[in-house]
Parts: sequence; C-alpha cells; structure tokens
Amino acid sequence: MNTVARRIGRSLALVLPVVLVLSGTLAVTRVAWSTSGSESVLAASSARASSAAAPRRAHELLRDRLVAELREKDPGVALTHLQEEVNRRPSLAAHCVSLARTLGRAAVAKYGPREAQKFARPVCDTAFAAGVAQQAQRGR
Repeated sequence: MNTVARRIGRSLALVLPVVLVLSGTLAVTRVAWSTSGSESVLAASSARASSAAAPRRAHELLRDRLVAELREKDPGVALTHLQEEVNRRPSLAAHCVSLARTLGRAAVAKYGPREAQKFARPVCDTAFAAGVAQQAQRGR
C-alpha cells in the first residue's frame, strides 16, 4: 500500500506542476509580439556570418546571464527576467523554449527535482518544467 501511494505521489509531483503551468499559459489572452512602429528585419551579412571570431548571439548572452542569476538567487527571478526580455525583444521568442529548459536543468542541479519544480511558471509554455523533468530523468 505504501509503495502505491508513493508512486502516485511521485507521479503527481511531476505531472501536477506541468498541468498548472500549461493551464496558466492557456489563460494568457494576448501577447504583444511586435511594436506598433514599423520595423525592418535585416539578415546577417555573409561576411559577418563567416567570421571566425563572431560576437556571441543575444540569446547566448541572455542564457549565461540567466543561469548565473539562477545560481545566485533563484529560478523564479531568472524566469521573470526571461519573460521580461522576451517581451522587450520579441526576436528572443524563438529561443525562449531552449532558454527555459536550460533554466530547468540548472534549477535541478541547484535544488533537486522536487524543489526545482516549485518554481515552474507559464514562461515559454511548459519548457521550464520539461527541463526539470528531463534533468530528473537523467539523474536516476
């Protein structure tokens, strides 16, 4: 009996936060993906793309900053700043899922799977929760 309850508890511990995050994401009614002004999108020049010492991309810099922030403070702060950056710079939306998963993995490394899951939020759908679950599976 005790093992059955334990299995149900573990399953709920992993599934319930994902459901809560997903339901929160679905509750969002409007996201401003672009500004009201007309903006043009420019492709990178071939000279820049082929340079060996190309500067790091914005999403890579953001990822490093957010992971450092997560380690210094907590995942909730990092997730809030991720959402703010994606709102401020819509071009980062394409990288939001991978950034949130990275934060989920880093949260498991710092707090463990159970504690890390408590920080899940509806940022980039359920990517943070997926990163936590993915890292928890690797740890077994």
